[in-house]
Amino acid sequence: MMQPGRRAVFLDRDGVLNEVVLRVGKPYPPASLAEFRLIPGVEACLADLKRLGFLLIVVTNQPDVARGTQTTETVNEMHAFLASCLPIDDICVCFHDDNNRCICRKPQPGLVLQAAQKYGIEVRESFLIGDRWRDIEAGQRAKCRTVFINNGYNERVPEVPADFETNSLRSAVDWIVMHVQERS
Repeated sequence: MMQPGRRAVFLDRDGVLNEVVLRVGKPYPPASLAEFRLIPGVEACLADLKRLGFLLIVVTNQPDVARGTQTTETVNEMHAFLASCLPIDDICVCFHDDNNRCICRKPQPGLVLQAAQKYGIEVRESFLIGDRWRDIEAGQRAKCRTVFINNGYNERVPEVPADFETNSLRSAVDWIVMHVQERS
């Protein structure tokens, strides 16, 4: 008999775990580690998910590397910081821009599916939390349940609504906890 797959919560980075830089209502990643600020309460939220046995995997587009406005080293510094202070199991990054037409850049599901393959994750029993339409669409294409943190950006929202919409990581995690408890 085959073992059931592991469960994960896939997390976008900017706007979910750390604060974004807003310019004319549009979100941008921090330019340096000095600008990198965790969203208050993120540690407790992730600890709650770990207690439920979820793998925590960051899936993040970082196209500024392809655009030449940020270095891979700077992104890696930010990720080393995240890994040092949060209970994250892995960080999966797409450094491409839309022009590269890769399968790893959200809204494509490549980052989620690659992590699922690597860790034996059952995506249908997993969740993706994101704050942009690209995140939600990637989760839907991968067949995860999706949670949209609506930060009120001046950009499009998901065409197909997420399974749950909220305005904070805390309420996103509370919804996942409730959902898991109802099923057990």
